[in-house]
Amino acid sequence: MAKLVRLRGSAPTGNRDSEDSVGYCTPPQHSRFRPGHSGNPAGRKKGVRNLKTDVKRMLSVPVKVNESGRSRKISTQAGMLMVLREKVLKGDARALDRLVELAVRFNNEPGSEVAPSLSDDDQAILAAYEEEIRGSSTSTEPLRPAGLVRRPLTRKE
Repeated sequence: MAKLVRLRGSAPTGNRDSEDSVGYCTPPQHSRFRPGHSGNPAGRKKGVRNLKTDVKRMLSVPVKVNESGRSRKISTQAGMLMVLREKVLKGDARALDRLVELAVRFNNEPGSEVAPSLSDDDQAILAAYEEEIRGSSTSTEPLRPAGLVRRPLTRKE
């Protein structure tokens, strides 16, 4: 009898393109996943939403509101803000705190903040500091904070 010897790392002989071939990343045909079936059947179902999505959806659902005898639809979020506004106008202190907090958080756009006016003393200090910086920038020595000493770099061998 002749014994077949295969070199290590060489590919097995045979037809690799066949559907019946079995090997690395190619399980037998009977144990492969069927088309349209999941490998994790107990996993997350399609269309399941997280809390953030549910909150956004809930706040955008329209509700009917009667204003001065007329009925109209507005979002739930707008309705909540209207109720909060009505409580503030009736004198509810907690509602006022919440409304002020919301106004501070969402009303201030970046870049629209007005710089506070400086006193004459503060402006004089800033002007003196600016002159000091401009005067020292003409020298070749870079500015360093006091207490820092420049040491030469050494190699560790």
